[in-house]
Amino acid sequence: MTTIDYNKVDFGVFLPVTNGGWIISETSPRLDGGYAINKKAAVIAEDLGLDFIMSMAKWKGYGGTTNHWGTSLESMTMMAGLSEATTRVKIYATVHTLLFNPAVAAKMFATLDQISGGRVGMNVVSGSFAGEFQQMGMWPEELNHDQRYDLAKEWMQVVKRLWSEEKVTHHGQYFHLEECESLPKPLQKPRPEIICAGQSEKGMGFTIDEGDACFIGGRDLEELAAVSKRAKEMAAERNKTIKTYAMFTIVPGETDEHAEERIKLYQEGADFGAIKGMLRSYGLEPDGRENSMVHRAKSAFMTETIAGSVDTIQGRIQEIIETTNIDGMMLTFPDYVEDLTIFGKEVLPRLRGTFAIK
Repeated sequence: MTTIDYNKVDFGVFLPVTNGGWIISETSPRLDGGYAINKKAAVIAEDLGLDFIMSMAKWKGYGGTTNHWGTSLESMTMMAGLSEATTRVKIYATVHTLLFNPAVAAKMFATLDQISGGRVGMNVVSGSFAGEFQQMGMWPEELNHDQRYDLAKEWMQVVKRLWSEEKVTHHGQYFHLEECESLPKPLQKPRPEIICAGQSEKGMGFTIDEGDACFIGGRDLEELAAVSKRAKEMAAERNKTIKTYAMFTIVPGETDEHAEERIKLYQEGADFGAIKGMLRSYGLEPDGRENSMVHRAKSAFMTETIAGSVDTIQGRIQEIIETTNIDGMMLTFPDYVEDLTIFGKEVLPRLRGTFAIK
């Protein structure tokens, strides 16, 4: 039998660092991707007891009538500001290994760790969407998916050495450093936490070898459970452990019916031009083979939803955690003030007082 202590399950907020958030719709609450709403959401998350906040790094939007994700703040500099605005929550900033020299990134995160008082974590992205990098001349056409992870692995190993060693000399396939110095070191020992999203064998292997937690997904709870189990099995084979997190959008309502009305409203305003742009950035055709991402996107939502009354949301979260054995959830909200506050005040305290026996 397994006991799940919900005080040890991590709940975090994926901040609205881009316009539109995670609903591609003309009728969803307006999110401008500006600093004010991100700061407000971060402070609410801190005050109401959530465990972490995270911002992604985005460099080009998807078009459409909403220009979805066309406006975005840079992740590391924004999280520096939010480190000053908060005192307790974990601060995850995102870095692209294709854009930042490892010595630059190592110093930036050491700086963030100092500003935050030892709360920073690194979300590592090994690639992304070619169009974002091609506009800057930074997409390595000669590297395939697996090779980009090879680059990321070398990049990550260099960063770790810079965080711990006095001087680093490294002559690898992708990076060259000669007695490179990087002071100060991060406050956290042995290093800041590292997280990455990847479900391919290569991507998951990278996260397990170099990181502490992995973002995963699935078409349904059965698949999500299988992916989580596989990640933990792969870690055990390497004599390591790994946490698994999944992403969900919380849509609260006074009743289940009210929450469903909200979802229907957002779906009615779906920005199909932006949806097509997003799917093509993933290499998917909107009218092609239907998978979980295509199915969700056609309904305007970029993640799985947990919708309903406070009781329904609590029950659904418990069902997901207890079915999949994931270690935490990264949450998005249509409204990052009202909806986040409802979750933090009415759902999270109930979960924190819950123990489940499996």
